[in-house]
This record gives sequence, C-alpha cells and structure tokens, in this order.
Amino acid sequence: MNKAFYLIGILALLAGCEVLDVESEDSIPAEKAFKNKAGIEKGILGSYSSLQSLSYYGRNYLIYSDLAADNLSHPTDATNSDCAEVDNNAILAENSSVSGLWASAYDGINVANNVIVKVPGMADMTETEKNKALGELYFLRGLGHFNLLNYFGSIPIKTQPTVGVSNLDAGRDPLDEVYSQIKSDLTLASKFLPASASTKTRASKYAAIALLARVCLYSGDYDMAWQKADSVIKYGGYTLLDNYADVFASDGSAESIFEIDFTELDRNRIAEYNFPKTLNGRREVQPDPDIISAYETNDERKTVSIAYDGALAYANKYNDLSKGADNVIILRLAEMYLIRAEAEANMTGGNISSIRADINTIRDRANLDPTTANTPNELLLAIEQERRVEFAFEGHRWFDLVRTGRAIDVLPNVTKTSQTLFPIPADEILTNKSPEMIQNPGY
Repeated sequence: MNKAFYLIGILALLAGCEVLDVESEDSIPAEKAFKNKAGIEKGILGSYSSLQSLSYYGRNYLIYSDLAADNLSHPTDATNSDCAEVDNNAILAENSSVSGLWASAYDGINVANNVIVKVPGMADMTETEKNKALGELYFLRGLGHFNLLNYFGSIPIKTQPTVGVSNLDAGRDPLDEVYSQIKSDLTLASKFLPASASTKTRASKYAAIALLARVCLYSGDYDMAWQKADSVIKYGGYTLLDNYADVFASDGSAESIFEIDFTELDRNRIAEYNFPKTLNGRREVQPDPDIISAYETNDERKTVSIAYDGALAYANKYNDLSKGADNVIILRLAEMYLIRAEAEANMTGGNISSIRADINTIRDRANLDPTTANTPNELLLAIEQERRVEFAFEGHRWFDLVRTGRAIDVLPNVTKTSQTLFPIPADEILTNKSPEMIQNPGY
C-alpha cells in the first residue's frame, strides 16, 4: 500500500476511534494501540465508520455501479468530470474518486486488521466477547476485500496490520486466492457472531451468511450460494415486506439484513448527487432512459425508485437531502430469493418450478404477474431483469453485468473486456514498489 493510504488509515483510527497513542508521525506502538475492551469496541466502530466515506458507501461506491452500467447517466450540464469518465466507461487511472474508493476500502481493512491482532490478548474480555468482536472484524474485512475485487479484479490481500511505514508495498494476489480469503473471513464471522445484532448496522451471523451467499454467487460456487441464501430465507428471521416502499421508509426494516449507519453528523451525499438543482441537489447523475423504460406497467417499484420534478427524473430511494441521515441498505432478504433462484438456474438439474417460485415471490410483491420464463436461459435473463429493477440505485447493476459476462452485450460504451475493470489508481501504481502491483489491461 502506498504512503497516502497509510496516512488515511491512521487518521481514521485517530479521529474515528481515538484509541491510539501516537509517539511519532511515522509509527504506532503496537503494544499501546488497544488496551482493553472499550478500546476494542472503539476500534470496531472505527472500521464501520470507514464505510461512511463519501468515496465509499457515503456516495461513490453505490452510485458508480449504476453509473458505469445503464441505470444512471451523467447529465450534459453536470460538472463532475470523475462521474463523466465512469458514465462513458473511459476512466483515467488518475480519477480521484476511484482512488478514494480504493483508499477508503483499504482503510477499513487496515483498521480491522489492527484490532484483530489485539483481541486475543484482552484480559477483560470473555471468550464470547472476543469471538463476537472477531466476527464483526472478519465480516468487515471480507466485505472490504469483496468490494475492491468487484471494481478492480485481483487485489492485494491484507490480513496483517500496516504499522509504521513498513508493510506498505504489496502485490496483487490471484483472483481465486482473494475469493478464498473472503470466504474464509465470512465463514469465521458466521460461526462467531450471534444470530441477530442489536441493530441492523452491526454484523450478525445471518448478515455474514447473506454476504457469503452473494460472494459464492459471484465466484460461480452455485451450490454453496444456494445453500447460504436458503439458510438466510428459512432461518434468518427476516420478512419480505408486503409494501416495497416500506423497505426504504425507515431504517432497520424487517427485510433489512445489514445496512450502513448514517446520521446528521455522519451523513451520506447520495441524495445530493441525485436530486435536481431545483430541489437543491447537484444532479451529477440522473436515471438513464433505459432504466425508466425497463419497468413493466404497474410495477410498484418504479414510483419508489424514481421521482419527478416536472419533467426531470431523479433517483429517490435515498432521499434525505437535508440531513443525509438515511441508512444505506447493503443486504436485504429480496436478494436472497434471487440469489437462490440464480444459483439453481446455473446448477445442473435445477428445478424450474422452484426457480420460478423465487422469481415470482419478488414479482408478486411488486404487483406483477408471474414470470413466463420456462428454460434455464430464459430464467437467467428474467432474474437479471428482476435484479435490475428490484435493486435499482442500490449499487448492483454493473457487478451483475460484469460477473455474468453480459456487459459488452448490454452496454454500448463497453466494447472490450478491459473496460469491465476499473483502473488501479495511478498513485498506487506509482508508489507501490511491489513488482506484482501492475495496472489492469487497457489503462
């Protein structure tokens, strides 16, 4: 990792956790980093707080997945050049927002690593408390690596803390090894965490299992993806709400599995980028005409996802413009039904009736007729469509098209495979001295 990344991580630990005793600008004495249970808790919260960065779930991570695909576009009168590059699928390695996304994710991973190594030595913590702490940290580390993998492909695996100015240079690890590390972290998290958490903004056993279901689907481990999604549906205790609007009406709904905490003090800027200027937003992005026409007649999800100011359409799921205090949902039960359906559709001997039943569970909630798809290929396209409109503006679309190999077929600006990965930030390439830190093809 480069020195800029290291400094970001240290600042997060200082400002977000306030548990480090810093004796110089260049080093953190490991023996003084976390002294007791209270310090460990602050460290865990520090790793969660990394998710709130504007470069991360506070704005860009969520928006860029829809903007790189066909759910959002960059208006001609908008001013953010970083967004324009993502919309055109012509991203420069110097793109500051992409660099911020990389740094924010590794920041959270590094904070988690700093805490993980200290938990076993805490004399004032019981084994149950230690396991719960480690479970949350493994969950957060797995989430961070997974999010980086989805945008950049093979990445450096970081499982040891960056302390001082050592351990900064790390090469990219093979994709299968990154997936293996993520699955290992989430499996441990699912064993250590309680079935439910005190709030949906803290990881739980079934949050870890739900994320593992997504990871297994993305990696092509369809049997395991089916098993994990099925477990969450049957035993997680979550409820598919009758009214789609209720999923986003308040924080911590019965359908939500895990979400990022935002408050007036730790706000997100999602509505600011989506809302038109007449409503005091910046309108850096807008719903693409293609997503507007993608909804079927009577689909109740459309009016929740897209609002209008006169003739101007704007994404409206996260709509607390004044405070930015609406939580961002990362995992919810509806996805588990569609993961189970997609996994089974990809499995030899998958049951067509079961796949259709899972799709129709989601369609019925949206006030739509049952799907007419009746073959594995038809069902996979039907699932792709359901995921698009069910999770519009929740940051799934780009990853769905890339992982299924459909991006070139669907997106007019994507004409070559090299465009399906974002560039490794230029400052990482310049400062990371590892010979295995190489740029993605085409950049």
